[in-house]
Amino acid sequence: MAIRFDRPVSGAARFSRLLGAFSLVLALAVLIAHRFGGLATPYLVLLLIAAAGCGLLAAMLAAVGLRSLWMTGAEGGLAALAALIYAAFPLGIGAFAVERYMTLPDIYDVSTDPVSAPDWLSTPKSDQIWLKRNLVTPEDREKQLAAYPELTGRRYEGALDRVLEAVRKVAKQSGFVIVRSTGTSELDRDPEDGPAKLEPGDEAVADAPGIIPVPTPRPYDDDVAKLIRGANGVTLQATNRTLILGLRFDILIRLREEAETTFVDIRVASRYGQHDLGFSAEIAGDYLKALDAELLGIAGG
Repeated sequence: MAIRFDRPVSGAARFSRLLGAFSLVLALAVLIAHRFGGLATPYLVLLLIAAAGCGLLAAMLAAVGLRSLWMTGAEGGLAALAALIYAAFPLGIGAFAVERYMTLPDIYDVSTDPVSAPDWLSTPKSDQIWLKRNLVTPEDREKQLAAYPELTGRRYEGALDRVLEAVRKVAKQSGFVIVRSTGTSELDRDPEDGPAKLEPGDEAVADAPGIIPVPTPRPYDDDVAKLIRGANGVTLQATNRTLILGLRFDILIRLREEAETTFVDIRVASRYGQHDLGFSAEIAGDYLKALDAELLGIAGG
């Protein structure tokens, strides 16, 4: 007489696969809706938290299913494995956000001039919904200095117009969209269009050798230095979105001509929430490195 063994079935493993698939679909759907649709960032954060929670629950149920497979030979091993694969993406996003939230300061605005940050030409406005935040305080600037000591302004040897051309070019390459400017009438000309046409008699100026910009430290911040910085300069305000998450950031680039040099400061702020997860400092740092490379041929500064 043949003996037939009936294997038990792990309900936890089967349900974990469904839950893991749901968490993956939810995460992808809200990312696409936020990046290419009109989903507001506060709802994106809320739905990603829900997706990560579902993914975590799916992983726990998958662990139960794998334990049943090991202990009693219950069916459901493939379902549990599929659940872990599905849940990996939303859990990865959640782990990334939690790690940055716990290790980086809870600030949303950074500036290379923490003492006298550039003022917005047009104050960014957005409906925070549930992602409320406080005004920037001196304590926030101290947190920035402690977390990002390398985030400093740049001084370049050269006239303001030459540095401005590089600033605009790098901004375009970085995906910045300039929405407002002040301090110059030449901002509408794209630097990639080439130099402006010379008037008769300007040939000698056109043939003059260029000055290679070299970063040097910020001068002592006394009243005279502030007066010089305010005498001649250009300010650009722009917006930017991160590549994957599509998070919005506002950017301010300030140029000040001081004697034969030009000083460049940048300010970056996330549009929602009290914590920017370090993205503002990354955007500012990457831009300054690209600007150094454009003006010097080397990164850093």
